[in-house]
Amino acid sequence: MSPPPVTADAVATAAERLLSARSCGVPCAPVRDLIGRDDVRAAYAVQQLLTGARVAGGGRVVGRKIGLTSAAVQAQLGVSQPDFGVLFDDMRFPDGALVPAGSVLQPRAEAEIAFVLKEDLVEGDLSPAQVRGAIDHAVAAIEICGSRIEDWDISFADTVADNASGGAFVLGQDRMDLGGFAPRDAVMSLRIDGAEVSTGTGADCMGDPLAAVRWLARQAREWGEPLRAGQVILSGALGPMRPVRPGNTVQATVAPLGTVTFTLGTAATPGTPGGAAR
Repeated sequence: MSPPPVTADAVATAAERLLSARSCGVPCAPVRDLIGRDDVRAAYAVQQLLTGARVAGGGRVVGRKIGLTSAAVQAQLGVSQPDFGVLFDDMRFPDGALVPAGSVLQPRAEAEIAFVLKEDLVEGDLSPAQVRGAIDHAVAAIEICGSRIEDWDISFADTVADNASGGAFVLGQDRMDLGGFAPRDAVMSLRIDGAEVSTGTGADCMGDPLAAVRWLARQAREWGEPLRAGQVILSGALGPMRPVRPGNTVQATVAPLGTVTFTLGTAATPGTPGGAAR
Protein backbone atom coordinates (compact mmCIF):
# COMPACT_ATOMS: atom_id res chain seq x y z
CA MET A 1 0.00 0.00 0.00
CA SER A 2 1.51 3.34 -1.06
CA PRO A 3 1.73 6.18 1.48
CA PRO A 4 -0.78 9.05 1.19
CA PRO A 5 0.27 12.08 -0.90
CA VAL A 6 2.31 14.71 0.90
CA THR A 7 0.17 17.78 1.55
CA ALA A 8 1.07 21.38 0.77
CA ASP A 9 0.91 22.11 4.49
CA ALA A 10 3.50 19.40 5.19
CA VAL A 11 5.82 20.82 2.52
CA ALA A 12 5.45 24.32 3.99
CA THR A 13 6.11 23.06 7.52
CA ALA A 14 9.25 21.24 6.36
CA ALA A 15 10.49 24.41 4.68
CA GLU A 16 9.82 26.45 7.82
CA ARG A 17 11.79 23.95 9.92
CA LEU A 18 14.83 24.22 7.63
CA LEU A 19 14.57 28.01 7.33
CA SER A 20 14.51 28.28 11.12
CA ALA A 21 17.61 26.09 11.43
CA ARG A 22 19.44 28.24 8.90
CA SER A 23 18.46 31.53 10.50
CA CYS A 24 19.26 30.55 14.08
CA GLY A 25 22.33 28.44 13.27
CA VAL A 26 21.07 25.39 15.17
CA PRO A 27 20.50 22.12 13.26
CA CYS A 28 16.97 20.74 13.30
CA ALA A 29 15.30 17.35 13.25
CA PRO A 30 14.98 15.60 9.85
CA VAL A 31 11.99 16.56 7.72
CA ARG A 32 11.18 13.03 6.55
CA ASP A 33 8.48 12.82 9.21
CA LEU A 34 6.65 15.43 7.12
CA ILE A 35 7.51 14.48 3.52
CA GLY A 36 8.63 10.85 3.70
CA ARG A 37 12.05 9.38 3.04
CA ASP A 38 11.93 9.08 -0.74
CA ASP A 39 9.22 11.41 -2.08
CA VAL A 40 11.31 13.25 -4.68
CA ARG A 41 8.58 15.69 -5.75
CA ALA A 42 7.80 16.70 -2.19
CA ALA A 43 11.50 17.13 -1.40
CA TYR A 44 12.13 19.39 -4.40
CA ALA A 45 8.97 21.31 -3.56
CA VAL A 46 10.51 22.10 -0.16
CA GLN A 47 13.77 23.10 -1.86
CA GLN A 48 11.88 25.43 -4.20
CA LEU A 49 10.23 27.15 -1.23
CA LEU A 50 13.63 27.67 0.37
CA THR A 51 15.03 29.03 -2.89
CA GLY A 52 12.12 31.42 -3.18
CA ALA A 53 12.68 32.63 0.37
CA ARG A 54 16.38 33.31 -0.27
CA VAL A 55 15.66 35.16 -3.50
CA ALA A 56 12.97 37.21 -1.76
CA GLY A 57 15.57 38.08 0.87
CA GLY A 58 17.98 39.41 -1.75
CA GLY A 59 19.87 36.24 -2.67
CA ARG A 60 21.00 35.84 -6.28
CA VAL A 61 21.19 32.45 -7.99
CA VAL A 62 24.63 31.95 -9.59
CA GLY A 63 24.49 28.27 -10.49
CA ARG A 64 23.69 24.73 -9.46
CA LYS A 65 25.36 21.90 -7.62
CA ILE A 66 25.08 18.21 -8.27
CA GLY A 67 25.21 16.04 -5.18
CA LEU A 68 25.65 12.35 -4.44
CA THR A 69 27.50 11.63 -7.69
CA SER A 70 30.26 9.62 -6.05
CA ALA A 71 29.65 6.04 -4.93
CA ALA A 72 31.84 6.80 -1.90
CA VAL A 73 29.65 9.73 -0.83
CA GLN A 74 26.46 7.76 -1.48
CA ALA A 75 27.83 5.05 0.82
CA GLN A 76 28.71 7.66 3.46
CA LEU A 77 25.13 8.98 3.52
CA GLY A 78 23.21 5.79 2.78
CA VAL A 79 21.61 6.97 -0.47
CA SER A 80 21.73 5.59 -4.00
CA GLN A 81 21.01 8.37 -6.51
CA PRO A 82 22.23 11.87 -7.36
CA ASP A 83 20.41 15.09 -6.55
CA PHE A 84 20.85 18.79 -7.22
CA GLY A 85 20.67 22.11 -5.42
CA VAL A 86 21.04 25.83 -6.01
CA LEU A 87 24.14 28.02 -5.63
CA PHE A 88 23.67 31.57 -4.37
CA ASP A 89 26.06 34.50 -4.57
CA ASP A 90 26.67 34.52 -0.82
CA MET A 91 27.85 30.91 -0.93
CA ARG A 92 30.86 31.76 -3.10
CA PHE A 93 34.33 32.39 -1.66
CA PRO A 94 37.58 33.17 -3.47
CA ASP A 95 40.59 30.87 -3.54
CA GLY A 96 42.51 31.17 -0.27
CA ALA A 97 39.53 32.60 1.61
CA LEU A 98 39.03 32.57 5.34
CA VAL A 99 35.51 31.16 5.56
CA PRO A 100 33.81 32.36 8.76
CA ALA A 101 33.17 29.71 11.40
CA GLY A 102 29.47 29.01 11.68
CA SER A 103 28.70 30.17 8.15
CA VAL A 104 28.14 26.53 7.20
CA LEU A 105 26.46 24.20 9.67
CA GLN A 106 28.27 20.90 10.30
CA PRO A 107 30.75 21.52 7.46
CA ARG A 108 32.27 18.78 5.33
CA ALA A 109 34.59 19.36 2.37
CA GLU A 110 34.75 17.58 -0.96
CA ALA A 111 36.85 18.26 -4.06
CA GLU A 112 35.14 18.73 -7.42
CA ILE A 113 35.45 20.08 -10.93
CA ALA A 114 33.41 23.22 -11.49
CA PHE A 115 32.27 24.26 -14.95
CA VAL A 116 31.18 27.74 -16.05
CA LEU A 117 28.65 27.86 -18.88
CA LYS A 118 28.89 30.13 -21.93
CA GLU A 119 25.56 29.04 -23.43
CA ASP A 120 22.09 28.22 -22.11
CA LEU A 121 21.10 24.55 -21.96
CA VAL A 122 17.43 25.00 -22.74
CA GLU A 123 16.67 23.73 -26.23
CA GLY A 124 17.73 20.65 -28.17
CA ASP A 125 18.43 17.08 -27.16
CA LEU A 126 21.08 18.02 -24.58
CA SER A 127 23.48 15.56 -26.16
CA PRO A 128 27.01 15.07 -24.79
CA ALA A 129 28.34 17.26 -27.62
CA GLN A 130 25.82 20.03 -26.88
CA VAL A 131 26.61 20.01 -23.17
CA ARG A 132 30.37 20.03 -23.76
CA GLY A 133 30.02 22.85 -26.26
CA ALA A 134 28.04 24.96 -23.77
CA ILE A 135 30.93 24.98 -21.27
CA ASP A 136 33.32 27.94 -21.27
CA HIS A 137 35.91 26.58 -18.86
CA ALA A 138 36.62 24.30 -15.92
CA VAL A 139 38.28 25.06 -12.57
CA ALA A 140 39.24 23.11 -9.47
CA ALA A 141 36.70 23.56 -6.71
CA ILE A 142 35.94 22.67 -3.12
CA GLU A 143 32.37 22.38 -2.00
CA ILE A 144 31.83 22.97 1.69
CA CYS A 145 28.77 20.83 2.25
CA GLY A 146 26.57 21.70 5.18
CA SER A 147 23.49 20.16 6.73
CA ARG A 148 20.78 22.03 8.59
CA ILE A 149 19.72 18.59 9.88
CA GLU A 150 21.19 17.47 13.16
CA ASP A 151 24.10 14.99 12.98
CA TRP A 152 23.69 14.64 9.19
CA ASP A 153 20.85 12.21 9.95
CA ILE A 154 19.47 12.36 6.43
CA SER A 155 17.42 10.31 4.02
CA PHE A 156 17.38 11.15 0.31
CA ALA A 157 14.36 13.42 0.77
CA ASP A 158 16.01 15.22 3.70
CA THR A 159 19.09 16.21 1.73
CA VAL A 160 17.12 17.22 -1.38
CA ALA A 161 14.83 19.41 0.70
CA ASP A 162 17.85 20.96 2.42
CA ASN A 163 19.20 22.34 -0.90
CA ALA A 164 21.17 19.13 -1.50
CA SER A 165 23.13 19.88 1.69
CA GLY A 166 24.69 22.93 0.06
CA GLY A 167 26.77 25.26 2.22
CA ALA A 168 29.49 27.17 0.37
CA PHE A 169 32.00 26.73 -2.44
CA VAL A 170 35.49 27.89 -3.33
CA LEU A 171 36.79 28.10 -6.90
CA GLY A 172 40.41 27.89 -8.01
CA GLN A 173 42.06 30.68 -9.98
CA ASP A 174 43.35 28.63 -12.93
CA ARG A 175 40.86 28.19 -15.76
CA MET A 176 41.06 25.55 -18.48
CA ASP A 177 38.91 25.07 -21.55
CA LEU A 178 37.90 21.59 -22.62
CA GLY A 179 40.15 21.41 -25.65
CA GLY A 180 42.49 18.56 -24.90
CA PHE A 181 41.19 18.12 -21.35
CA ALA A 182 39.18 15.04 -20.45
CA PRO A 183 37.45 15.67 -17.09
CA ARG A 184 37.00 11.94 -16.47
CA ASP A 185 40.80 11.56 -16.37
CA ALA A 186 41.33 14.24 -13.70
CA VAL A 187 43.12 13.09 -10.53
CA MET A 188 42.13 14.52 -7.15
CA SER A 189 43.80 14.78 -3.76
CA LEU A 190 42.17 16.54 -0.78
CA ARG A 191 44.30 17.57 2.18
CA ILE A 192 43.35 18.97 5.59
CA ASP A 193 46.22 20.69 7.40
CA GLY A 194 48.62 18.96 5.01
CA ALA A 195 47.38 15.41 5.56
CA GLU A 196 45.77 13.64 2.61
CA VAL A 197 42.23 12.63 3.57
CA SER A 198 40.49 11.89 0.26
CA THR A 199 41.47 10.82 -3.25
CA GLY A 200 39.65 10.06 -6.47
CA THR A 201 39.38 10.67 -10.19
CA GLY A 202 36.96 12.25 -12.61
CA ALA A 203 35.65 8.79 -13.40
CA ASP A 204 34.41 8.54 -9.80
CA CYS A 205 31.82 11.25 -10.60
CA MET A 206 29.08 9.34 -12.44
CA GLY A 207 31.73 7.91 -14.77
CA ASP A 208 32.53 11.39 -16.12
CA PRO A 209 31.82 14.86 -14.69
CA LEU A 210 30.43 15.85 -18.09
CA ALA A 211 27.86 13.05 -17.76
CA ALA A 212 26.87 14.58 -14.42
CA VAL A 213 26.40 18.00 -16.04
CA ARG A 214 24.29 16.43 -18.78
CA TRP A 215 22.14 14.70 -16.13
CA LEU A 216 21.72 18.03 -14.36
CA ALA A 217 20.83 19.87 -17.58
CA ARG A 218 18.02 17.43 -18.25
CA GLN A 219 16.77 17.49 -14.65
CA ALA A 220 16.88 21.28 -14.46
CA ARG A 221 14.91 21.65 -17.67
CA GLU A 222 12.36 19.08 -16.52
CA TRP A 223 11.86 20.99 -13.27
CA GLY A 224 11.35 24.24 -15.14
CA GLU A 225 14.60 26.04 -14.26
CA PRO A 226 17.07 25.22 -17.06
CA LEU A 227 20.78 25.98 -16.86
CA ARG A 228 21.85 29.40 -18.13
CA ALA A 229 24.98 30.99 -19.58
CA GLY A 230 27.27 32.36 -16.88
CA GLN A 231 26.18 29.89 -14.23
CA VAL A 232 28.66 27.89 -12.15
CA ILE A 233 28.03 24.15 -12.09
CA LEU A 234 29.58 22.09 -9.30
CA SER A 235 29.66 18.70 -10.97
CA GLY A 236 29.97 16.50 -7.89
CA ALA A 237 32.51 14.92 -5.57
CA LEU A 238 35.53 13.06 -6.93
CA GLY A 239 36.00 11.24 -3.62
CA PRO A 240 34.71 10.98 -0.05
CA MET A 241 33.84 14.20 1.80
CA ARG A 242 35.54 14.91 5.12
CA PRO A 243 34.54 16.91 8.22
CA VAL A 244 36.16 20.32 8.64
CA ARG A 245 36.74 22.00 11.98
CA PRO A 246 37.50 25.65 12.86
CA GLY A 247 41.13 26.44 12.13
CA ASN A 248 41.54 23.72 9.48
CA THR A 249 43.12 24.60 6.15
CA VAL A 250 41.74 22.56 3.28
CA GLN A 251 43.49 22.21 -0.08
CA ALA A 252 42.29 20.30 -3.12
CA THR A 253 44.50 19.47 -6.05
CA VAL A 254 42.62 18.47 -9.19
CA ALA A 255 45.20 17.66 -11.87
CA PRO A 256 45.58 19.14 -14.43
CA LEU A 257 43.33 22.01 -13.25
CA GLY A 258 45.47 23.10 -10.30
CA THR A 259 44.76 23.72 -6.63
CA VAL A 260 42.19 25.52 -4.51
CA THR A 261 42.37 26.31 -0.79
CA PHE A 262 40.36 27.73 2.09
CA THR A 263 40.70 27.99 5.87
CA LEU A 264 37.74 27.63 8.19
CA GLY A 265 37.93 30.48 10.65
CA THR A 266 37.51 30.38 14.39
CA ALA A 267 34.91 32.32 16.33
CA ALA A 268 37.39 35.15 16.83
CA THR A 269 38.18 35.71 13.13
CA PRO A 270 35.99 37.84 10.86
CA GLY A 271 36.38 36.04 7.53
CA THR A 272 37.23 37.23 4.05
CA PRO A 273 35.05 39.68 2.12
CA GLY A 274 33.31 38.09 -0.86
CA GLY A 275 31.36 35.46 1.02
CA ALA A 276 28.72 35.95 3.65
CA ALA A 277 27.43 34.09 6.65
CA ARG A 278 24.27 32.17 6.05
